[in-house]
Amino acid sequence: MVSLLLAIIYIAFISLGLPDSLLGSAWPVMYKELNASISYAGIISMIISGGTIISSLFSDKITRKIGTELVTAISVLLTAGALFGFSVSSSFIMLCIFAIPYGLGAGAIDAALNNYVALHYSSKHMSWLHCFWGVGASISPYIMGYAIGAGHGWRSGYGIVSGIQIVLTVILFISLPLWKQKTSTSPDSEDYEAPLSIRDALKIKGVVLILIAFFCYCAFESTAGLWLSTYLVEDRGLNSQTAATFASLFYLGITFGRFLCGFITEKLGDKTMIRLGTITAFAGILLVILPINTYVIALIGLMIAGIGAAPIYPSIIHSTPNNFGKENSHAIIGIQMASAYVGSTFMPPIFGFIAENISVAIYPFYLVFFVILLIIMSETLNKIVANRA
Repeated sequence: MVSLLLAIIYIAFISLGLPDSLLGSAWPVMYKELNASISYAGIISMIISGGTIISSLFSDKITRKIGTELVTAISVLLTAGALFGFSVSSSFIMLCIFAIPYGLGAGAIDAALNNYVALHYSSKHMSWLHCFWGVGASISPYIMGYAIGAGHGWRSGYGIVSGIQIVLTVILFISLPLWKQKTSTSPDSEDYEAPLSIRDALKIKGVVLILIAFFCYCAFESTAGLWLSTYLVEDRGLNSQTAATFASLFYLGITFGRFLCGFITEKLGDKTMIRLGTITAFAGILLVILPINTYVIALIGLMIAGIGAAPIYPSIIHSTPNNFGKENSHAIIGIQMASAYVGSTFMPPIFGFIAENISVAIYPFYLVFFVILLIIMSETLNKIVANRA
């Protein structure tokens, strides 16, 4: 039963990753057909991010009322409906409307499942959980590419992914009884008398530090991925097609890195994995900064940075119950998710403004700033946790 439930949770995280890369892969076709500005993709993305932030902040209260299993199933159903809405949209306004449930569903399932796995499963399963998110995010562009290439259009691509989400929703509702089983040898600590308010959570020593750390990580990851291709073209002289191909290696490095981390994280522990990850990411970016007139060293550095990034997100999440108490973990993980989405939503556009008005060559320095701040926040938190123990 435990193994079957874990498989269901992995499937749920694939469903979380599936929609994430659809908009970017379809937008070059979508905006022309809808007579929208090319920049309007940012508006849709902001609406989705706003929904994820709101649902992440309220995830603790909702999950305590109806349970992780129902939050997961309903959230996937919500995203399935939103994606179906995208598939029948005939205007930009309709996309904006359906982006609301899209974001609300994604944020709720993200916080709920991360907390559930942090409480009930070992750190290797947290690494593999986020590896499966990468699987979902990697599959959907191929689905959209097939739909557009075959002449069926971008709406068909959204319709196919919506259909997959509906199937996953059915599986999740059928699996509801499995969630009642004990999933670890540790005491069941998911049910508590009252949820922790955001204000009270922020008063816990160290919470602000981990929020800044999470913000920095997601700012680093999202900026690195979004602007990598542009940096390679504008600063390193690659042609756009080659740069676009190499840009995917950063995310493949993260996905593959999380798969490998699952085999060693239990031996090393979350704190060590975060340290190794940040040091590796820092070393990778330093290779990019080196004044060597070739793109090869920069590519190697960015791949190393991607592998270094792999354990950071899942290890921060998995360490939350240990750092702040199991009774507080869901509320704090929900706030962490919100902080993460703020970083990934606003920091890439800020770099875009910098690149346009100063230089795209600032790219690696912008990234290394967030990595250094992440290291400082993480190590300061480690000292607080050690003193508390």
